[in-house]
Amino acid sequence: YEDLHAFELQAPTRLIEWARGNRVCVAGYGQSGGNEILQLLPPPTLQVKETQGLCPERDFKVECGGFSNRPVYSLKYVPDTSLLVTSGPPDSSLQVWQVSAEDSDVIKPVGAIPTVNGTGQPWAKIATVSARAPWVLHGSRLNSVQITEVESRKNVYMAASSNSEELSGLAFLDGNTLLLCCAKGQLCLADVRQPQSPLEAVSVPSAPCGERWCMGVGRGPQGSDSSSQPIACLSSGGHLTLTDLRKTSESLASAKCRVPSPSSGAEFLCVSWAPALEGCLAISGFDGTVHVYDTQSWDSSGREAEPIFVHRGHAFGGSDSSGGPPLVTVHTWHPQKPRTLLSAASNGSLHVWDWVQSCGKC
Repeated sequence: YEDLHAFELQAPTRLIEWARGNRVCVAGYGQSGGNEILQLLPPPTLQVKETQGLCPERDFKVECGGFSNRPVYSLKYVPDTSLLVTSGPPDSSLQVWQVSAEDSDVIKPVGAIPTVNGTGQPWAKIATVSARAPWVLHGSRLNSVQITEVESRKNVYMAASSNSEELSGLAFLDGNTLLLCCAKGQLCLADVRQPQSPLEAVSVPSAPCGERWCMGVGRGPQGSDSSSQPIACLSSGGHLTLTDLRKTSESLASAKCRVPSPSSGAEFLCVSWAPALEGCLAISGFDGTVHVYDTQSWDSSGREAEPIFVHRGHAFGGSDSSGGPPLVTVHTWHPQKPRTLLSAASNGSLHVWDWVQSCGKC
C-alpha cells in the first residue's frame, strides 16, 4: 500500500457516497430501527491534491448524522443541494434528508417520494443528476422507473414498459439519457424526451442463465458524447463483460474473475470504473476483498483475468454481526485521486486505500 486509513463504524454499512467538498456519506442497513446516516470529513491527506508528507490527523471525523427507522440500502447525494435521497425495505418509496447547515450536526428527514404503482415492490434503486433541476431516477422494476424533481416532488418522467423484470441498477448518462440494468442481465436505454417509447431490454452478451448481474458505467474520452461511455456488467459467477452504448448486444471484451460465488445472494455485487485511470475497474461483493483489474489487454475470449491489486484488509478486521467472515458491501473510487478507493464491509469497517503503482497506467 502507498496509503491506508481505517475507520470503525457502529454497524454494518453498505453505502459510500461522495458529497459536497469531498465529504463522505455512509449509512447502515440493519433490519431494526436506528440505522445511522453519517457525513464524514475525510483525513486531511485525502483532501489535498498532492501528497503533503506525514499528516498528524489520519482518521475520519463525523460532521453530522441522523437515524433512519428503516434499513438504508441505497443513498445518493443530490448535486447542487444539501439533500440526500435514500431507499430501503419494506417498500420502493424514497426518503429525502436535509444535511444541516454548519451550525448544526443533524441530518434530518424532510419528506418521502412514493413510487407510482410501487405497492409490494422491492426497494428502489436510485441515481441523481442536476442537469436541469435536481432530479432523482428511481425504480425497482422495469415497469416502475420514474424521475422525480426532488425539491417539488413533481413527477417528470415515467417509463413506458410492461416488463416487470427486477432492476439491479440504473444511471443517468446525461440529462436526457438513462441506462437501466436488470438483475437477469438485460440492459435498457431510455430517453426522457420520449416517454411514450416502449423500453427494449437487450441481454448482456453471453450472459450465463441463473446468474445475477449488476453494471458500472464509466466516463468516455473528454469531450465525447454519452454513447462512448464504457459499460461493465458483472455477474454473481464472476463473469465480466465490457460493452458500449452503440451496440449493447455485442461484447467488446470479456473475462472470468477469480472470485468465489457470493454466499449472500449477490445483493452486494459492485463494479465501478476508475474515473482517472483508463481501462481500470474494481469489483467486490463476493467475499472480504476488492479486486482491481486493468481491462486494456482483454479480448472477447472470456479467459480468466489476473487482478493488478487485491485489497484484503477487511478480511482481517474481525467477524460480522452473524459471526461469519466479513463481506465487502460496497466500494467507490476517489473522484480525483487516481488509485484511491474507499470500501466498507459487513463488520462495520470503512477503509481508504491507495496501492503502489508498479507498471502500466494503473
